[in-house]
Amino acid sequence: VPYFWCWPVLNVLLAGMNPFYFHAVNVILHCLVTLVLMYTCDKAVFKDCRLAFVTALFFAVHPIHTEAVTGIVGRADVLACLLFLLAFLSYNRSVDQLYVGEHFPPTASPFFLLLSLFLGTCAMLVKETGVTVFGVCLVYDFFSLSCNGLKLRNGGIHQRPARQPAASPSASLQVPPAGRENGKHRFAHRGTWSSCHPASPEEQRSGGLSVPSKAMWAIRRYCCYLTANNNQNFLYTARPFLKRAALVISYVILMLYFRLWIMGGSMPMFSEQDNPASFSPYLLTRFLTYSYLLAFNAWLLLAPITLCYDWQVGSIPLIESVWDARNLATVFLVLVMTLLSLHCIAAFKKLEHKEVLVGLLFLVFPFIPASNLFFRVGFVVAERVLYMPSMGYCILFVHGLKKLSTWLNKWRITVLTLFALLLLLFSWKTVKQNEIWLSRESLFSSGVKTLPHNAKVHYNYANFLKDQGRNVEAIYHYKTALKLYPRHASALNNLGTLTKDVAEAKDYYRRALQLNPQHNRALFNLGNLLK
Repeated sequence: VPYFWCWPVLNVLLAGMNPFYFHAVNVILHCLVTLVLMYTCDKAVFKDCRLAFVTALFFAVHPIHTEAVTGIVGRADVLACLLFLLAFLSYNRSVDQLYVGEHFPPTASPFFLLLSLFLGTCAMLVKETGVTVFGVCLVYDFFSLSCNGLKLRNGGIHQRPARQPAASPSASLQVPPAGRENGKHRFAHRGTWSSCHPASPEEQRSGGLSVPSKAMWAIRRYCCYLTANNNQNFLYTARPFLKRAALVISYVILMLYFRLWIMGGSMPMFSEQDNPASFSPYLLTRFLTYSYLLAFNAWLLLAPITLCYDWQVGSIPLIESVWDARNLATVFLVLVMTLLSLHCIAAFKKLEHKEVLVGLLFLVFPFIPASNLFFRVGFVVAERVLYMPSMGYCILFVHGLKKLSTWLNKWRITVLTLFALLLLLFSWKTVKQNEIWLSRESLFSSGVKTLPHNAKVHYNYANFLKDQGRNVEAIYHYKTALKLYPRHASALNNLGTLTKDVAEAKDYYRRALQLNPQHNRALFNLGNLLK
C-alpha cells in the first residue's frame, strides 16, 4: 500500500499522465499532514488549540516544503511524514496517561500499540527516515508519559493546585481525591504533565539558579531517584515501559533486517558527485564538513533565502581546516542545541515545557538518517529531506514566540505583527518557488542563477539545451560544468556528441572512459565513432 501510493502508479491508473493530478495528490497529502500536525500539537504538545493552529499555519507555508510538494519524488517524504505522525499518535494513545502509582504507566490499549508498529512500518517502507518514529516514541514515553504520576519515595504524589486569583471563588475548590479503578490509581482529567510532587526546600532554593545549573540539578535529582532503590526494584517499577521498549526494539531490528534483505543485503552505492565529503580520505575533512552541513540545514529552516533543486557538485566546498570561518556556524549550532537540551532537562523537574522535548525529538530524530552518521547518503543537501524535521522547528519556533510575547508583554502586539509579516514573507517565497517548478526550463535555469558554482546544475541545463537543439549554449554550459568539476564523465561524453571535430570527439570519449571505464554511453559513442 505505501509503495502504491508513493509512486505514480495510482495516478497513472486513475488519470493517466496528466501532471495536474500528480500535483493535486501531493497538495492533498500536504494538507493532511498539516491537519494531523495541528491535532498532534493540540493533544500532545501545547494542549492549546491556538498555538497548535499557529504551528500548523507556519508549517503549511514554509518554503522549504516546495520541493517535497511540487516534485513527484517528494511524495515519499510527505506520505512518510503523515504516517510518522499517525504512528506517534497511536503510540501516545496506547499508554495509560491517567495512571498514577508506583509504576510506570501500563499499556492501556495493545491495539493502538500494534497500530503504531504497523504505521511506523509503512512509514519506513515509504521512506527510510520513517523508522525514526519508533525512537521518538520511546524517548517521549520515557521522559514524558512514563514520568506522569510516578510516586516519589519522599512523600508521594499530589496534584498541584491550579493558580487562581485570591478573590476568585474558584480558589477555594479542592482537588478531588484519587480513586481506584481496577487496582490503578487515577486522577480525573489529568494531563500528562499536570502532576508534580510538592516543592522541597532544596527545589525552592534552586529557583534562582541559571539554566545550566538547574539542568545539572535536575539530572542529579533524577539519577538519585533512579538509583535510590536497587536495580531489581527499578526494573520492577519500570516494567511496563521496559516491556513496550523491548517489543518496539525487537520489532525494529526485525524490520531493519527485512529492509536489508529486500535490498540484497547491501547499501546503495553512490559516486563522488553525489556526496564529495564522504569520499575524502581525511577524517578531519569529513567530520568538519558533515558538522557544517548540519548547521547549513538548520539555516535553511531558519532563513530559507537561497533554495535550489540540487545541492551536489561544488555547491558547498569541503572544509579542510579547523580555521575555516564556516566552523563558527557549527559551533553556534552546538551551543544552541546544548542550551535547548539543558532547558528541556531543567524544566523536567517541574514537568513542564513538553513542547521543547517534542520539538527536539521531531527535529533531530528524522534527520539522523540523512546526517551521514551511520551510513553514506547520496546527496549533500536535499530540501525535501527537511520536510519531517521542519515539524520540530515549527514547534520550537512557536514555543519561543509564546515565551517572547510573555516576556515582552508591552510589546506583544509588535511581536505578533512581526510574526504575521514573517508568514506573509514565507508565503510569498513559497509562491515564487512554485513558479520555478512550473517547467523543466524554469527549474534548470533557476539552478544556474541560484548556484552558478554548482557543476550539476550547469550539466542539467546543458542537457535541456541539447534536447532543444540549442547546441552552442549547451556546449558552453557543458564546458562550464567541466571547469567546476573536471571529473564529470557524463559532461565529457555529451560534449563529444555535440562537437563536429572527429578527433576532438574521440578525445572527449577517451577522457570520459579514463574517469569511468564502465560509462556505457561513452563506450557506445566511441565504438560507433571508430566504426
